[in-house]
This record gives sequence, structure tokens and C-alpha cells, in this order.
Amino acid sequence: MSDPWKDFLPTIGIALLNALVLAVIVALVTRRIGRRSPVARYLSRAAAIPFRMLLVVVACAIAVSRNAPWSEREDLGRWVELGMRVAIIITAAWLVGVIVLSLEDMALRRYRLDAVDNLAARRAKTQTAVIRRVTLVAIVFLAAAAVLLSFPGVSAAGASVLASAGIISVIAAVAAQSTLSNVIAGLQIAFSGSIRYGDAVIVEDEWGWIDEITLSYVVVRLWDDRNMVLPATYFTTTPFQNWTRKHSELLGSVEFDVDWRVSPDGMRAELDRILPTTDLWDGRTKVLQVTDAVNGWVRIRILVTAKDAPTLFDLRCFVRERMVDWLQSADEGGLPRFRVESVPRRAPRRASEEEATGLFSGDQQGDDRAARITGQLPAVDEDGLPRE
Repeated sequence: MSDPWKDFLPTIGIALLNALVLAVIVALVTRRIGRRSPVARYLSRAAAIPFRMLLVVVACAIAVSRNAPWSEREDLGRWVELGMRVAIIITAAWLVGVIVLSLEDMALRRYRLDAVDNLAARRAKTQTAVIRRVTLVAIVFLAAAAVLLSFPGVSAAGASVLASAGIISVIAAVAAQSTLSNVIAGLQIAFSGSIRYGDAVIVEDEWGWIDEITLSYVVVRLWDDRNMVLPATYFTTTPFQNWTRKHSELLGSVEFDVDWRVSPDGMRAELDRILPTTDLWDGRTKVLQVTDAVNGWVRIRILVTAKDAPTLFDLRCFVRERMVDWLQSADEGGLPRFRVESVPRRAPRRASEEEATGLFSGDQQGDDRAARITGQLPAVDEDGLPRE
């Protein structure tokens, strides 16, 4: 082994030892701070590996810059220094990305999605999901730009690239118009509050929940576990129903078409009896009214409330089943009936044998009218009698 390598090995060994000592010191400090701060404890665990890798790469870069064994080969030295610079950029971007994502996760832990009133939690998760994607894209873009600028020829060509950036941006905007519009729509959705994670919506005549929101598309999980993927621009250009935009509590209706002999008071008493027996009802509203009574039917409408859309669906089914059982067992007179009236058949009258009297025929007055209209008068003799 040559003398340069003998001098380089102790140098890199000392650099790695210093990196190890610094990593231990930082770990002890963060562990001590983590006893009082959950944020510091979580960050120390999440960023431990990328931080140690960054220390190792920086230590190796310092050792190479001070005592490189290939100083006589300038071309090899330049490539090694370039590799060290690129490694530092990548590990630093890794560390920054882990720290940012960890802070976002810590912010989300303050909210509970399983709470009854989870409006703020759903808004925070929606915005955090979009910010996370934007942050990752920005970190990767900046890291890639820094790596490219590390190469000798790229920085020299920077002026020409900037000069042509206007034309390239116009061409890219025209070519990726739909993609850019979806990205802008995704940002608008995240911060406008039109939809949030977990919202109950009706889109394309389908009912479901917002399951995922990205910068380009939104995934709606339908009631039968199908997934409907819609572009982000759909929710900024097409009308849709959002049942939980302001709050998760909902009001639903159950309607019956029953007979006129039904007892609304009896149905109301049965509704008051069955609702307290289920946890689906949130106790806010219960109303039973006769909303229509035409065409042989009486329409009964029941209004009930629940904490969210899935619970309301189950509650409506529960009330409908219990009311059907009550009608069958306690008020059979209210069951729907079709009434038919039997009318005896009568024999048709015979046609009259006499000639029907018309406007211009059938009697003397009719003949006179016909004569006046047609201008034909009967011929008579001197005595006023009709001539034969």
C-alpha cells in the first residue's frame, strides 16, 4: 500500500470517529429533551437513520478533501468530490423530508377521526395530505436541481436554460393543461373546504365517502365498497351533494303510504317507544307527521337524526322495520288496501223509431230555417196552399 493511502486511512478513521461521537451526543441530548417533549422524542426516532447517514457522508467528504490518496489523478479526484457532494445533497434532502413529514404526522395526532364531531380533524387530514405531497415534490425538485447543478457543464448552461424557460413553460402548459388544472383544483379543494376526508357525498347518482384526496384525483368509496376515482376538477366544475360539510349530524326521513284507517297517534307512540332502544339515534330530533292524504292513501313521514351518514342509513332501516312490524301486529286497519265499488250493469235503451228533430229538419221550424238559408221557398196557389 502506498504512503498516501497510509495517511488517508487514519484521516477517514478519525473523521468517522468524530461523526460517531457527535451522533451519540445528539442522541443523548434529544433523549433528555424527549422526556419532556413528545415532539422531540418522535423526531429523534424518525430522523435517527438519515441523520447518522448524513454525518457519515459529511465525515467522508471532509476526509477526502483534506487528504485524498488520489491527489495525483485530478480526474478521479473531481469525480470523487462530485460523488461526495451528490451524496450530501441526497442525504440532506432525506433528512429534511423525514423531519417535515414527522412534523405533519405529529400535527395530525392532535385530532381524532373517531370522534363524533370530527369536522376539524377531517379538515386537518385533508389539508395535511395535500401539503405532504406538495412538500415531497418540492424537496425532490430542489434536491434534483442541486444535484444537476453540481455537474460542471450544467451550471454553465444555466443562462441559456433560463433564457428558454419562458418558451418551455408555455409549451409545457399547453401540453399538460389538464394535469395542471387538476393540480390547481386539488390545491383549491384542500384549502376551500368544499370536501374533506370522510365527507359523505353523492356524485354521479352514487352515495359514498371521500376516501383519498390527491393533487390530481379524488377517490370516493361507495356504499358497496367500490371505489370511484374522479379527477380533481370534477369537484370544482360539477355540482355534487356534500352531506357533512358543516357538521356530521344528519336528518333523515322514512315515509309510509298507509290506509285512511291508520292511527297517527298510535304510530307516534310506537316511534317514541322504539327510538330510545337503539344507539343509532342521537336523541336530537324525532317527528311524525301526516304530509299528504289523497288518492286513497295517507302519507306518514318520520324524521330522525343520527351522528353521521352510515348511522343514519341504519337508523332509517331500523325505524322502517319496526313500524312495519307494528302495523302488521297492532294496527291492521292501517295496512294499504285497494277499494273497488261494484256497480250493477244496466241494459242499454232502445233507439227511438221516430225521426230525430234537428236544427234544419224534423219539424216545421226546422224546415223554415232550411228554406231561409237556402233561399228556396215553397210554391203556393192563390189560396196560399202548396201547389202539387
